[in-house]
This record gives sequence, C-alpha cells and structure tokens, in this order.
Amino acid sequence: MPEKNDFFQPARPEGSFLEQADSRLKIVGILAWSFLLALTQQIEAALAGLAGSAVLIIISGLPPRLVIKRLSAVNFFILFLWLVLPFSFSYPGEVVARLGPLEVTRQGLDLAWLLTVKGNAVALGAVAFFGSSSVFELAAAARRLGAPEKMTVIFVLMFRYLQVIGQEYARLRLAMKARGFRPAMTMHCYRGYANLIGMLLVRSMDRAARIHAAMLCRGYNGRFWLSGGTCFKKTDWALSFLLLLLCGGVLAFSWR
Repeated sequence: MPEKNDFFQPARPEGSFLEQADSRLKIVGILAWSFLLALTQQIEAALAGLAGSAVLIIISGLPPRLVIKRLSAVNFFILFLWLVLPFSFSYPGEVVARLGPLEVTRQGLDLAWLLTVKGNAVALGAVAFFGSSSVFELAAAARRLGAPEKMTVIFVLMFRYLQVIGQEYARLRLAMKARGFRPAMTMHCYRGYANLIGMLLVRSMDRAARIHAAMLCRGYNGRFWLSGGTCFKKTDWALSFLLLLLCGGVLAFSWR
C-alpha cells in the first residue's frame, strides 16, 4: 500500500468521507468546481462558493493547521492584488480615498475582494480534494481518465524524488557549514553556491542512473503499473450529489 501524500496532508484522520471517494471523481469535481468559480462575477455567488468549499473541508477531515498553512501561501500572492487593483480604475471609477497621488476606487476594491473570495474558495476546494488522496491514487485516477501514461510516470517519479533531492541538498549545505561557509556578497560565496548546484546536479544524475538500472533489474519495460478501483461506491454517488448541490447553489446566486 503506497504511503499517503504527506505534502498535501501529513496527519489526516483515516476513514473520512472524502478519503473514501474515488480519486477520478475528485479530479473531475475539482476541475468543474474551479471552472465554475473562475467564471463567477457576482460576489454573492463567490461567497456561496467559499461556503461550499468550507463544507468540503469539513467532510475531508483535514486538520485546521494544515488548511491555514495552505491558505496562507495562497493569500500571500493575493496580497499583491490588493497592492495594485484598488489603484487601477482611476478612470472611469468612483474614488473613495486618496493616498497622495494615488486614488483608491470602489471598482478596484470590489474586484480585489471578488478575486480574494474566489481564490480562497478554489484553494479550499483543491486542498479538500487533493489532501484526501495520495499522489499515487491521483496518478492512477488521471491515467484511468485518459492522461498520457508518460506524464503520469513523470508526475509520480518527480514527486517521489523531489524529496530525495531536497535531502541531498540539505546534506551538502550541512557539509558546507561544517567547513566554515557563511553566506556573503563575495565572489567566494558565489563560487560556493555554483559548486553546490553543480554537485547537486551531478548527484541527481548519478542517482537517476542507479534508480533506472534498479527498475530494469526488476522488470521495468516502460509501463508503470498503478492500482485503483474501477467502480463507483455509495460514497461516490453521495459526493456526486453533494457537488451537484453546491454547483447548483453557486449558479442560483449567479442568476440572481
């Protein structure tokens, strides 16, 4: 049994509602949910989508600390929208405040607020769906949905060995510190970082060659076998109904 995806969810309660659902439904569901929210232009519909994503987070059983951490990364980029959009509709626009030569407009504030709600709604939905599946389950589901086999293989191997490369980088950095290396704006420091990157590339290529040889010894012939269920369960039908209900709610607020 493959290990759960600790990048998305390091400590997830086992047996949650979303965890039992088919990963194919999760991929299709988050794509439809994100597409619907991206097209929403009314703030009421966006708030309804945010509430729907909150429902998905609750039934996923994800710990609040993980959710807050993921949202913090998203809102860090949304912060830059608030630094630009309120000042971007000076003409035509209804000025509500002035900061020196800059004019804050109601249209800019409304757009920044709408994008903030939509961005958080999409992020919450993605965390709920992807955080309740391992990367191997998602790759297998994408393959069964028709994704190219080579892309799924690259996705799985990349995820698996990015952590290995990160550990190798940490060891090299520790070795540099043990030899008295200290970051500074000097040519010696630049050469040290260049050597670090070069050694990381060399060791990554060497490890990749050894892994490929090990895979060939175990009968690898270009196909990467991924297991997974093929039929819908009661949980999947219940999740499908919930998604239709949430999408219907967003559409209802949009049509109003």
